Amino acid sequence: MPTHQKLVPFYASLLDACSSTKHLRNLKLIHARTIILHISSHPFIRSKLVSCYASCAQLRQAHILFSFTDRQPTFLFNSLIRAYASLNFFIESLSIFRHMLLALKPPDRHTLPAVLKSCAALSALRLGRQVHGAIFVNGFDSDVGNSSALISMYAKCGDIVEARKVFDRMSQRDGVTWSAMMGGYAMHGRFSEVFELFDRMVEAGVRPDGKTFTTVLTACSHGGLIEKGKEYFEMMEKRFGVKPALQHYTCMVDMLGRIGQVEEAEKLILGMEVEPDRVLWNSLLGACRTHGKFEMAESVAKKVYGKELISVASSL
Repeated sequence: MPTHQKLVPFYASLLDACSSTKHLRNLKLIHARTIILHISSHPFIRSKLVSCYASCAQLRQAHILFSFTDRQPTFLFNSLIRAYASLNFFIESLSIFRHMLLALKPPDRHTLPAVLKSCAALSALRLGRQVHGAIFVNGFDSDVGNSSALISMYAKCGDIVEARKVFDRMSQRDGVTWSAMMGGYAMHGRFSEVFELFDRMVEAGVRPDGKTFTTVLTACSHGGLIEKGKEYFEMMEKRFGVKPALQHYTCMVDMLGRIGQVEEAEKLILGMEVEPDRVLWNSLLGACRTHGKFEMAESVAKKVYGKELISVASSL
């Protein structure tokens, strides 16, 4: 093996590290180094580069490298399918999946969750059912990730009954599974089922995480269940040790704002340990306007836009 070829495993491991950390600058530096060392065209390095650029959301670069890759294994298709779906390019994600099937590359258990995410976003229930068939035929129905993705797909495509059937057939469930089913019920306005599943989840020994509480608090907000929402928000840290994050405060402010408790919502924001963002302040501002709290709306507007206006004025 030529001296430079001996460096392939070393640079492959460096690229793996870039992929996991999504460090684009390091990726570009390592890519340049592989070109200098004449190993960038090595099939193993090239496949790693495709996967890395995809994980760093550099889809154009990933696609160019992919097109020059002679051997295109399933995991490379997976990288592109997942990357497009994560950036909300759902049609493109499904196009890559179609290309994969036409190339006679067999899907593995990592392929179909991203495909189902795209089906859900496009309300492509017919295709989603076909993917469900592929999951069953390939024996992936026992995989928690695939089943959780199926639940989300059916719920978002309007078939909550089929989503529940998938849920009930599962022999094992993790927090993502429970949250997916709760999210489906919340989406369809069936709030009592959300709370029932939350209780069952805790009884089953699965600890709720931040995503679970976002789902439950959103259900409380949309259902106008203010006391229930306060109860869940309080139990987050006290009972389960989940520190409220920005999305949880946003749910609470939205909930309080819907029923006109804008003073309490502002108090909650001012007592936050995390920095409020524009979305959170705008939620409160919208509630002030809706409920005729114009003086408070003016005060909130100054908090949100004041520094920006001062910055603009000073540059004139």
